[in-house]
Amino acid sequence: MKDKFVIGVDFGTDSVRSLVVNAQNGQTVGTAVAYYPRWKEGKFCIPAESQFRQHPLDYTESLEKAVNESLQLAGEGVRSQVVGISIDTTGSTPVAVDENGTALALLPEFTENPNGMFILWKDHTANAEAEEINNLARKWETDFTKYVGGIYSSEWFWAKILRTLRVDEKVRKKAFSWVEHCDWMSAELTGNINPLELKRSRCAAGHKAMWNEEFDGLPAEEFLTALDPLLAGLRSHLFENTYTSNQVMGTISDKWAKKLNLPTDVKIGVGAFDAHMGGVGAEIEAYSFVRVMGTSTCDMLVAPADEMEGKLIPGICGQVDGSILPGMLGMEAGQSAYGDVYAWFQRLITEPVKEILGADAAEKLASDLIPHLAEKAAVLPLTVNDPIALDWFNGRRTPDANHTLKGAIAGLNLGSTSPIVFKALVEATAFGSKAIVDRFLQEGVPIRQVIAIGGVANKSSYVMQTLCDVLNMPIKVAASDQACALGAAMCAATAAGIYPTIQDAQKSMGSGFDKTYTPDKDKHLIYLELYKKYESFGAFIEQKI
Repeated sequence: MKDKFVIGVDFGTDSVRSLVVNAQNGQTVGTAVAYYPRWKEGKFCIPAESQFRQHPLDYTESLEKAVNESLQLAGEGVRSQVVGISIDTTGSTPVAVDENGTALALLPEFTENPNGMFILWKDHTANAEAEEINNLARKWETDFTKYVGGIYSSEWFWAKILRTLRVDEKVRKKAFSWVEHCDWMSAELTGNINPLELKRSRCAAGHKAMWNEEFDGLPAEEFLTALDPLLAGLRSHLFENTYTSNQVMGTISDKWAKKLNLPTDVKIGVGAFDAHMGGVGAEIEAYSFVRVMGTSTCDMLVAPADEMEGKLIPGICGQVDGSILPGMLGMEAGQSAYGDVYAWFQRLITEPVKEILGADAAEKLASDLIPHLAEKAAVLPLTVNDPIALDWFNGRRTPDANHTLKGAIAGLNLGSTSPIVFKALVEATAFGSKAIVDRFLQEGVPIRQVIAIGGVANKSSYVMQTLCDVLNMPIKVAASDQACALGAAMCAATAAGIYPTIQDAQKSMGSGFDKTYTPDKDKHLIYLELYKKYESFGAFIEQKI
């Protein structure tokens, strides 16, 4: 019997990764990464205004490059044995499309217009619109935010749409519908991007667009038009039904089969967000807390639906039936900045070096700086009088979304060194994680194990040990350094019919764990005192600034 192969594609913030996997045993036979060229140049983004946009050509060009390179590395004969492809992406990352489903930035008149591009997850230009949604939802007969933690975020679908319609008349007139990146890219591979026909991800719709079966789908037309008459009629151009990631979006188009030199019967699975498929790749099971740790974090939990009946967890990013594993309730939380906090501190130090000593010196410093700071911070004494920082450099995602908040540091003196400041920043990100864990526990959702995946989990033992000590929980690190792409491959194998369920795919294709961090009880007691200061400092900043 010939081996069958699947491809998991993971669209991250900076790049796309392609993983070619043997569907029988989970062995990775080829992998490649392609960086988005326009994004790398900083095009269409204004960081000071929290505007982050990505051109659809960055996605399509990089996808073609990464998949072809990974298949080339996979070796002779593998292409002919590929049976499925599934895609995960960042989110909420929606784009305006015309009646054919074409992303507006692919039309000549919008090719340089950021409002016709994908609005990246970390774009916070719609803070005001998110607040309007929250204010109206609290007064409406039906609270459409009840299944997304009771607070709607500027990172999400409706807020981004409303702001764009308000600020760009040309986009408003041309946009027929809006599509999440995970849906558009999966549909693009099938050749049918018709917004009224493509299958929409349950994951994206439930966590970011307030879709729920209790509401007969999306929020009511009356609610949307009360929010702003500019939304009138849009609901009918969106979707009613949603689909889980074990289902088939369609079959690869002749165009993409030719681009990738693949068979014409390859099945394309329904897409989802990166963290959710990362949970799948990390072998998530009931009450596992999976942390996808990169520039930001996303935290995944699943639980049997009957055990969660009647529970609404406030302040998280939603609870959606089937968003991670079909048949189980998927819950999402996370932090808007994690690795980005450390990257900010790195830039703070290296940018003057670049200006004074040149790019080569700055590049050398940048490559060595964070490991050096981590090494120095790890041997610093830990006391209850240490400086405290807040991790809200990109606002607060959970618990209780508020993207107007800013980062802060307190307790510095003339003896404070860069390792001391770095230590405070690392502890801040760990404290933000503890706030999320505590919210689930307070609401009666147990956490039986903590699993970490992503760049931070794989690269920084100091960050991981600090998190472990703060949470006072062991943390297992998944062996795969591409858990999101591996999860996508598991979904592809299920959609292609190799496995009856995603859980079956997990059992056969899982990579296991290669490291476990154990907490230091003495340090945890000190961190409990520092965490109290973190909470009081956060309350002060939230009220006064």
